[in-house]
Amino acid sequence: MMRTLVFGDIHGGYKALLQAIKLVQPAIEDRLIFVGDYVDGWSESLEVISYLIALSEKHHCIFIRGNHDELLYKFLKHGDANAMWLAHGGESSKKRYEDLSEEILNKHIEFLEQLRNYYVDEENRLYLHAGFTDQSGPEHEFYPNTMYWDRTLWEMVCGMDPELTPNDTKYPKRLKLFSEIYIGHTPTTRIGKAVPTQFANVWNTDTGAAFKGPLSVIDVNTKEFWQSDPVWKLYPNEQGRN
Repeated sequence: MMRTLVFGDIHGGYKALLQAIKLVQPAIEDRLIFVGDYVDGWSESLEVISYLIALSEKHHCIFIRGNHDELLYKFLKHGDANAMWLAHGGESSKKRYEDLSEEILNKHIEFLEQLRNYYVDEENRLYLHAGFTDQSGPEHEFYPNTMYWDRTLWEMVCGMDPELTPNDTKYPKRLKLFSEIYIGHTPTTRIGKAVPTQFANVWNTDTGAAFKGPLSVIDVNTKEFWQSDPVWKLYPNEQGRN
């Protein structure tokens, strides 16, 4: 039976990604969905993207655009190295992408250009990096970058009354559009959890790999999940994101 496996934010943690792949052992028929932020933080952003490109040649992969991926793209394509990006993990990516061959650089730029802002599967499950604000759905967002920067979706469900049901008039209209929503972007460790976490019909798969948490993968049908070691332990001589 085909599995749909969702990978949380990686943030340059190539060693954690290899651990996660080994744990889940994806079959050819499985669908692998990555919710973005492949880069920035740990020192192997280039290796992460190279691996994902190769992985997509053997498996059905769907790559969602994260805010850090967009920032790296702007640097590689246009030389935009803004201070905010560099201070929040971009410095490690900037260093890793120095002195590359034009062939590798162009392949990585093409990968970043082809990322999706969101994906909806046949079970009406939505996958995107951060969130959306338009009550008609992400395809109606006036500013597409909302989908990889927004935190209001996650903040909303964290603060919702758990007794609310979709039939309640107070139930957020955004949530009624999809059977489930899978996101990353805001580490669950901020609310004291280091596992994929659900509120309402929203699942957050970012378990803090950029900081002190592991990289997580979840099977959307069974809700079984797998986790790498805490990523900082795989890079003992690095600080990751601060």
